[in-house]
Amino acid sequence: MNFKSFFLRFFTVLTAIIVVSCDKDFNEIGTDIVGGDNDHYLFDKYADASIKAYNQKLGPVAMHNLPINPLGIYKNPVFGTTTSGFVSQLEMASGSINRVFNNTDPDLYQELPVIDSVILNVPYYSKLLSTDSDGLKTYRLDSIYGGNETKMKLSVYESNYFLRDLDPSSQFTEQQVFYNDNQEVENQKNPFVLNNSTNTKENTQFFFDKSEHKTTVLNSSNVEVPTRTAPSMRLHLDKTFFYNKILNAPSGQLVNNAVFKNYFRGLYFKVEDLGTSNNMAMINFSNAKATIYYREDKKVTNSTTNVVTFEKTSKTFEMNFAGNRVSLQSNSNEDLDYLAAANSTSEASKLYLKGGQGSMAIIDLFGPDTDNNGVADELEQIKNNGWLINEANLTFYIDKTAMSNTQAIEPNRIMLYDLNNSTVLVDYLIDQSQSGRYPKQNKFIHGGILLDDDGVFVKQIKDENTGIISNKGTKYKIRLTSHIKNLIKNDSTNVRLGLVVTESINTIGYTKLKTPIGDIKKVPQMSVLSPVGTILYGTNIPVGDINYGNRLKLEIYYTKPD
Repeated sequence: MNFKSFFLRFFTVLTAIIVVSCDKDFNEIGTDIVGGDNDHYLFDKYADASIKAYNQKLGPVAMHNLPINPLGIYKNPVFGTTTSGFVSQLEMASGSINRVFNNTDPDLYQELPVIDSVILNVPYYSKLLSTDSDGLKTYRLDSIYGGNETKMKLSVYESNYFLRDLDPSSQFTEQQVFYNDNQEVENQKNPFVLNNSTNTKENTQFFFDKSEHKTTVLNSSNVEVPTRTAPSMRLHLDKTFFYNKILNAPSGQLVNNAVFKNYFRGLYFKVEDLGTSNNMAMINFSNAKATIYYREDKKVTNSTTNVVTFEKTSKTFEMNFAGNRVSLQSNSNEDLDYLAAANSTSEASKLYLKGGQGSMAIIDLFGPDTDNNGVADELEQIKNNGWLINEANLTFYIDKTAMSNTQAIEPNRIMLYDLNNSTVLVDYLIDQSQSGRYPKQNKFIHGGILLDDDGVFVKQIKDENTGIISNKGTKYKIRLTSHIKNLIKNDSTNVRLGLVVTESINTIGYTKLKTPIGDIKKVPQMSVLSPVGTILYGTNIPVGDINYGNRLKLEIYYTKPD
């Protein structure tokens, strides 16, 4: 028997079994990664690759027109407090543009229009858990960070800050950039609080309520019909303000949205700490709207008697959260050890990753180029060895002592990218793996997902009563096989790598730093959304240290040439 032929057939079948088995496990329980930690026994391993890692504190970042926006206060037990506000332009819905109200023509009305209510509705991300025999639905809110229903002060103001589309400093040829430290929004707000309902759940004792809404609406026959809707931020806004601003608007201000957005420049959401506030939600404000419910006279002339009467007719004026939207963030009570490490330029023993206006890690692979030929000496040696690269991984171990606080949420995912060019790695691009049940676990072969000791995906569980997080993770593993192959075979540039937390792996846009740091001008857009952080072991850990085995490592699995 031809031994080589037999080996190849055996290896092919074995590989297929491993891949199918892992894929089956993932689809059923959403845990195992394809190609786990113990399937490299056929290959040689190189674990001594030179690698150095550094921390980098980030300043203000651009946070305009993001797909989702954080709102609330999150007290990260390890890093400090992040407070997130929001400001947005409004646009008149198509049916409300250039609306003419009866109070502008005395021949059309007997009495002035009356506003019944002004409702601001912002949907939450939620999941329906159950429905009882009476139709009562129970929901769970998703994308919530912090304590369970802890309260904060929420104030909604009219914004007088104009969120223009184009930047005048570029002769109006580039989009205007808005950073998350924009104090002018606060300085230029109308100080009158719009959400001034007597129900304190809507303002001074606000929280993200998971209860469904039970309300009534008028049908086409003006009959009240009970309705149930999914959880959302539902606020009653001041009727007098909107009567004066909208129903009694000066002539020409409602003619189109371009004029309207300059006349009514938007709404500003401000949150304030009540001492125990600790609740932040990721919200899709593009689905939000403010609706004015009003009644006005309808002139009716009897065709037989020519007698004129007036009937009250119920109408709505809708405004959508369209146009420019900006997230506003500030940090406070930041941990001193975190600040010292994140602002240091030294090779790091611990890596501090924090979303928002936080911090990232910078990673250099393969050491110096002592002969100045443009290629690191270590890479040249690997090339000369003629190795066939089968797999390469970076493994990041969590400092469990530093992250031991039971209420510290760990990032579900971290992201590695080409720092020099602000782009994803080739391993990201070629990975088409998907998780139908958990879209945030797509590209699970490339990885970066929170894992346990055995390389199994970790689903953190928060006790709603105590806020304690159970089932914490141990490490993150990122596969960069194709990136390493390109360095060895295709003479690709050995770029610096950036490491950040990410709210979602599925979006690869980048956003500007207000103040560039050397060549770092942008960071991944999804990293600025996440309020959470983690502390990982770095590379500056001496031999003999108790944590030496947990240091950041690049492991390369290869086959020697015949």
